[in-house]
Amino acid sequence: MGSRRRHRSVAVPLAMSSFSVPDSDPRGQLIAHARHFYQQGWMVGTAGNLSARMPDGSFWITASGCAKGALTLEQFVHLSLDGEILEQPSGKPSAETHIHQVIYQQVPAAQACYHVHSVEANLVSRFSAAQHLDLPPLEMLKGLGSWDENPQVQLPVFANHAHVPAIAAEIQTRFQAFPSRVPALLIRDHGVTVWGTSVQATFHHLEIMEYLFRYMVAARSFEIR
Repeated sequence: MGSRRRHRSVAVPLAMSSFSVPDSDPRGQLIAHARHFYQQGWMVGTAGNLSARMPDGSFWITASGCAKGALTLEQFVHLSLDGEILEQPSGKPSAETHIHQVIYQQVPAAQACYHVHSVEANLVSRFSAAQHLDLPPLEMLKGLGSWDENPQVQLPVFANHAHVPAIAAEIQTRFQAFPSRVPALLIRDHGVTVWGTSVQATFHHLEIMEYLFRYMVAARSFEIR
């Protein structure tokens, strides 16, 4: 008898869903990452949103109004890159879907996009009135792709508009002219958005950005220059 090919899957805790997720479906990882970010205080209430691309370029994104510490597989929406809804188990797409679309369009290598609302991100967004924020020249910048000695890295900062497509339009316009040196951007008084070449890389990028923000807040408190 010939050997049968096994279908690998990622198990999702029963508290989140009653069935497993194929490796090609990123929702299991997104659920785990969302729960971790919730525990860090970065996705309190229903704040924030996560998405990841499928091999055909479409992407899954968290549905609007869902508690990120207890997501289920049904609380995602599957969209094409131009915004067409392909699958909608329940709920509507996150309000920040337009921002995710722009990142995927402007950064073809991006395979996931995470947006969270941390206290530190909002504090540092007030540290500069310019369209960028100077990041401290720390070793941690290597994790964002900056390997220069004494690096001078600027994080793009955007105004927070109530109409999210307006934010997305500004990101698209600026990134077409000046691509970001780091896989991240900051929306003033709103939160940070990061992306990466994989779901795991995006997870690491978010942890690094939040570390840098915490350092900047602490440095301001102790007047470290």
